Amino acid sequence: MSSNGTGPSNARQPILFANQLWQQQRWYAGFLILLGLIAPVLLLFFRQPLQANWVWFVYAPSGLLLGGGFLLYRWRSYMETRDDGLVVSTLFSRALIGYDAIRQVRVQPLRIAYQDKRRRIAPVMKPLLDKPALFVRLKGDEAELAAVKKSLGSRLFYDDEYIAMPVPDPDAAAWEITSRLPDRMGHNLGGKRRKRRR
Repeated sequence: MSSNGTGPSNARQPILFANQLWQQQRWYAGFLILLGLIAPVLLLFFRQPLQANWVWFVYAPSGLLLGGGFLLYRWRSYMETRDDGLVVSTLFSRALIGYDAIRQVRVQPLRIAYQDKRRRIAPVMKPLLDKPALFVRLKGDEAELAAVKKSLGSRLFYDDEYIAMPVPDPDAAAWEITSRLPDRMGHNLGGKRRKRRR
């Protein structure tokens, strides 16, 4: 397993945690920007000293920074099947997982990854729980699995050997991955079979 790699892109799907956060929180960033633009105009209209109300000028830049952060998180969060392995990217890191390190691929509801009551999910992510997600079971020694967990974080990596990713088309992602596994075994797609791509 490696944290870097190069190779031609074959299939890429966004991880929906970031998309869900953007959809539910973007209004807040927009509100800050709007407030930061309107408040100074109102202060001038009512002839209020701008120096004593400087805090209003922070709202618009804060909204832009917040919205930009959400967009960056959305852009950086994806999974991609490539010739040299499965790439899983998060906001601050990226892991390249060789196909020989993948034991099993499944498509099942994301809720399964949160059956352990010790795992908590943010309220903003709860709409994703009943949607199908891509589950990738890894194999390797404890050090290799620990390195992947450290890179991806506990939101994606759970139960010491599984990666759970809500993506728009998990069935397609599962077939992309299983078609590249060395033995093409150990997969349970949980959905309609797709014709093999030529």
